[in-house]
Amino acid sequence: MEMPSNRIDQAPRVLIVIPAYNEEESIVTVAKTVSDAGWDYVVINDGSTDSTLQLCKDNGINVVSLPQNLGIGGGVQTGHKYALEHGYDIDIQFDGDGQHDVACIPDLVDAISQGADLAIGSRFVDDRENFRSTWLRRVGINWLSFWIKLFTGKTATDPTSGFRACSRTAIELFSKSYPIDYPEPESIVLALKNGLAIKDVAVLMHERQGGKSSIGGLSSIYYMVKVSIAIAITGLAKSAQ
Repeated sequence: MEMPSNRIDQAPRVLIVIPAYNEEESIVTVAKTVSDAGWDYVVINDGSTDSTLQLCKDNGINVVSLPQNLGIGGGVQTGHKYALEHGYDIDIQFDGDGQHDVACIPDLVDAISQGADLAIGSRFVDDRENFRSTWLRRVGINWLSFWIKLFTGKTATDPTSGFRACSRTAIELFSKSYPIDYPEPESIVLALKNGLAIKDVAVLMHERQGGKSSIGGLSSIYYMVKVSIAIAITGLAKSAQ
């Protein structure tokens, strides 16, 4: 991928953004793990209908609660807006279901500090043992990687990864414009179209601790069609001004 140039020479202020929709089984553990590792964080409760919000309140977790479910795009964009408003240099999307490994956060921070605008945690950069998604999902990942390269000329090895870090430049862009549904692949194209530097970073991922994925069965087909069309539209559109 394109080598970045906009380095951060001083220790950056980093915010971990934890979007959560009905994650009552894991949210307390995830927030505590991030906090115990010494990172600032905010949970974005995306209109959960279970006890996610109450558990956050009962356990003193820093939470912003949306009055209704906006979907992952709206939840993550809320996190970007929070990071921008509170003066953070880097924010990192970190799922509330326990799949992401807090020990990998410094590698994402380093990638941004060395000049990347969007550092994407990838399961496919090296041979480390990672939780393996379904065969159908891996086919989808390969397709989206090809589709992104077709429209941008750049390779993203794990385009559906929600474990990703953003520079201040990316935070500002995504605060203004961010895809709504299944935003990860489309946002990569959006970033590239606006001249941002992208870098894949090897990370560990685990099986989710609770809840269930929104992508599965027939919804996987819908996901692939919808995201492919969105990538094409974004890839052919003019850059944001």
